[in-house]
Amino acid sequence: MTEATTGTKTGARTDAARMDAAPRLPVDRLLDDRGTRIIVCCGAGGVGKTTTAAALGVRAAERGRKVVVLTIDPARRLAQSMGIDSLDNTPRRVKGVDGADGGELHAMMLDMKRTFDEIVEGHADAERAEAILANPFYQSLSAGFAGTQEYMAMEKLGQLRAREDWDLIVVDTPPSRSALDFLDAPKRLGSFLDGKFIRVLMAPAKVGGRAGMKFLNVGMSLMTGTLSKLMGASLLKDVQTFVAAMDTMFGGFRTRADATFRLLQAPGTAFLVVAAPEPDALREAAYFVERLAAEKMPLAGLVLNRVHVSGADQLSAERALAAAENLEEGGIVDQESGNAGLRDSAAEADATDAGAGGGGTEADANAEANAKADANADADANADVDEITAGLLRLHAERMQVIAREQRTRDRFTSLHPEVAVAEVAALPGDVHDLAGLRAIGERLAAGVPAGA
Repeated sequence: MTEATTGTKTGARTDAARMDAAPRLPVDRLLDDRGTRIIVCCGAGGVGKTTTAAALGVRAAERGRKVVVLTIDPARRLAQSMGIDSLDNTPRRVKGVDGADGGELHAMMLDMKRTFDEIVEGHADAERAEAILANPFYQSLSAGFAGTQEYMAMEKLGQLRAREDWDLIVVDTPPSRSALDFLDAPKRLGSFLDGKFIRVLMAPAKVGGRAGMKFLNVGMSLMTGTLSKLMGASLLKDVQTFVAAMDTMFGGFRTRADATFRLLQAPGTAFLVVAAPEPDALREAAYFVERLAAEKMPLAGLVLNRVHVSGADQLSAERALAAAENLEEGGIVDQESGNAGLRDSAAEADATDAGAGGGGTEADANAEANAKADANADADANADVDEITAGLLRLHAERMQVIAREQRTRDRFTSLHPEVAVAEVAALPGDVHDLAGLRAIGERLAAGVPAGA
């Protein structure tokens, strides 16, 4: 055995030992635990959070849980995979889910403006609610103000949890580049709505009359002048009207945000960090893990999506490349000339014998020509097979190199966070677009390792 081969096998044993050191994520145990009421799937954008959340919802429902999946991802793949024409702010029953054990599955997509409207309608009388909803500043705030989507996700989560219609809520968090957004944005928006700026804007209404306007003009003349130039002279009036109408509601925003934040810290909540086996995604995942720990959020584990696997991993990339090169050079694997040379020589000998033994008759000439044609055909066929085989060997070598790279990336994460349980999901040949695909993902999640590994 060569040194290179020995090194490859030793490396494989080392990789296996490192993987064994990472605990497996017990997905079915998590889903079956009636004490688990909320599962939050978080992670960087584009790593499969939506698919993971949907697959968990399907599997939990078919194991007897009453589940609602709340997605905040603007890409509407969840509706397509669950056979629902469209998702909106109202939970909708998903058909085709096996409810033999008493489970149900509902799904919805956060409509942040509608959620904001519901808060207003629920905490103001009809006349004041109408004034707020028609206010231009409110319309801008509710449709796209920084942090509104994340804040409304927290609001909707709190509403769903309070209804007690479901015993498990699966949350697909907003796609964002920053791990801080989902946890920090509600605080930022709540602080804004209950902060000094709002209290200053509320002061004129409370003081009343010209004195109030004088106070506002003295304290905010520079700010209002700048805002008027940038956004129009009517902005200040719109803000004042909005603040006056919302006066009694501002304190509730921070209160509800704080209550939902505490709910996320409670034992009945479980966070799943979703990532792909790529350096950037796992760096973001490590940051999520550290941030969740700092905020005392209960982390269940890491879901590693799109992991490449091979059913022939006993053949290393190095050996596959060596075999491909040998074939392309006209030999047989592990031999310089081997049977290929013997086979060609035998064919040529048969052709020569056919010509030599017949005395030069026309029949002998034809036999010789046929023998040569057969030999050439055999040689061409063998060359085609060798070319195809060499190509397949090179594809296998590339796959094994990808697997090795992903293993090293995963090992770096595991070395930093050996306590984090991991479930791996093998890369699929296409997108998941139906319940059968979600069930397949759920089965792989529950197995904890990719199929074929």
